[in-house]
Amino acid sequence: MPKAMVMISEKANRILNVVKAKYDLKDKSQAINRMAEEFGETLLEPQLRPEYLVKLRKIEEEGTVSEEEFEKMLKVKV
Repeated sequence: MPKAMVMISEKANRILNVVKAKYDLKDKSQAINRMAEEFGETLLEPQLRPEYLVKLRKIEEEGTVSEEEFEKMLKVKV
C-alpha cells in the first residue's frame, strides 16, 4: 500500500477528525481513504463504475423493439 506524507490545513485536519470520529475509524489515514472513496463515487464518470457495467449488461439483455412496434406502442398508450 502506498504511503504519503501530506501537509494539510487546520480546517482539513478538523474535517478529518470529524470523519474519523463519525465513522469510528482508527486513524486519519482511514478517514482520508473513506473520503476519497465517497468522493470518487460522485467524481468518476458512470462508465467507469462497476455498477454501471452491471446495469448496462441488463439493458443489453432486454433486447430491442422495431420502429413499427414502438410506434404501435405509442399509439396504444395515447
